[in-house]
Amino acid sequence: MRMRIWKSKIRKIEKQATTNENKHDSKSQDSSDQLTDDLALNLEAIKQEIGHNWDVHFREYVIGRTSIRAAIVFVEGLSDKELIDKHIMTSLMVDFTAEFKQELPYVKGSISKDFIKNQVLSISEIEEVSSIKELALKVLTGSTALLIDGLLDALILGTTKGKTRAIEEPVSEALVRGPRVGFTEALSDNTSLLRANGEIDNLSLVKFQVGTRSKKDLVVAYIKEIVDPELVREVEKRIKKIDIDNVPESGYVEQLIEDNYLSPFPQVQSTERPDRVIAALMEGRVSILLDGTPFALIVPVTFSMMLQSPEDYYERWIPGTFLRLLRYLAAFLALFSPALYIAFISFHPGLIPTKLAISILGTRALVPFPALIEALFMEIAIEVLREAGLRLPKPIGPAMGIVGGLIIGEAAVQAGIVSPILVIVVALTAISSFAIPQYNAGIALRILRFVAMLCAAILGLYGVILFFLLLTSHLVKLKSFGVPYVSPTVPYRLSDWKDFMVRLPLMMMKRRPKMMHTKDPIRKG
Repeated sequence: MRMRIWKSKIRKIEKQATTNENKHDSKSQDSSDQLTDDLALNLEAIKQEIGHNWDVHFREYVIGRTSIRAAIVFVEGLSDKELIDKHIMTSLMVDFTAEFKQELPYVKGSISKDFIKNQVLSISEIEEVSSIKELALKVLTGSTALLIDGLLDALILGTTKGKTRAIEEPVSEALVRGPRVGFTEALSDNTSLLRANGEIDNLSLVKFQVGTRSKKDLVVAYIKEIVDPELVREVEKRIKKIDIDNVPESGYVEQLIEDNYLSPFPQVQSTERPDRVIAALMEGRVSILLDGTPFALIVPVTFSMMLQSPEDYYERWIPGTFLRLLRYLAAFLALFSPALYIAFISFHPGLIPTKLAISILGTRALVPFPALIEALFMEIAIEVLREAGLRLPKPIGPAMGIVGGLIIGEAAVQAGIVSPILVIVVALTAISSFAIPQYNAGIALRILRFVAMLCAAILGLYGVILFFLLLTSHLVKLKSFGVPYVSPTVPYRLSDWKDFMVRLPLMMMKRRPKMMHTKDPIRKG
């Protein structure tokens, strides 16, 4: 019994010793990462951390007419040299000892950090850091580090030189009537575009950092007096869970925060238009903006939003409603046209009018393949042409797509591989898919089109109906940040139908969508 007690005591002592050793090691590691008051030691440690990079420059000098040594560290190309020369080097190398001696207490050979920050440097952004790794990270993103002999902390000066393109019209969301302004790759430009849309009360822009190895700034935008606080907490929770080395584009964020990654339908809306983001914020939604990409994200979304365009609201309600209904018809044709062709030709020719059936059968008399094979051939050819047109240089891409489609279709008909009626069906399907405003929603329908074609080839019209029921059941269960994807259809909300398939006059749309559970449900008082 005594032996057991002694053994347990020995184990406790060993555990305590190991924990003390681990604590000592962590403390030593932390201390090795900290800046000291010796400039030479600091510079040596920084050179070991980032000095192997050819574009990192170290500049040592003496402050004013004193004997105090200082140094700056910056990256060529990312830091603004003109700003460094005029507002840092010039300010620190002039003779300001007379002003400094007026400070009490004054010690010769030393200088006050507050005096440098408040009376010498004419830089708007100044931050203090005490860690070498934190200093290196700031320098590698464009800031300039100022180290002064005798001071423990380094000063990080905001000298980032942004090279961005001019604000232009969005490429992926063209409008006939509406603002000609689109987001850019600079996060500061994008947030300023949101601010420039008017004096918006309580527009909150909360900043995060994503990426473990390559950190990027991310901003969550919402209107505090409108949005549901639970929605904001859920968005921030999912963003904080992002654990990935690098986030080069907002598409990464979209895939990492969506509800169901197995669904072909996008559950996050991407847009280049600030006016679309502002309209979504006014409805109680949340937007996510990432540095380095012009595409902002909007959550939550519904399928009806994928078929809506900002132009629906800029035009009067009658043409806006007509265009919206036209898009719903285009989405149906883009998804079901080839499947219905296969079902009617292969299984239900009796449902086709007699004269039309005779005409179709006459054109298909010399076609050696079943309807499924000829439809797959034409659809795959169209998809390849579409992809090739996107990847080719702009001057020849559109011409190649149109000419290639005409040549392949005409040659296939003359060779007897496909029937003329199928060329018409495939052309109608392709044109209908172009009418969908959201590009990723169009991709989802194009993928599901092939599944519908296979169902039609196996079971005919019953297969198409079965596919429609399975697709509908999936959409009903799908959610985007807690909001049903097919709302306001399921669950049924009559008040939200004012801006669903039909866009009623603005005077009748005084309430925000009920599905958003906003703090302020009234658009105007």
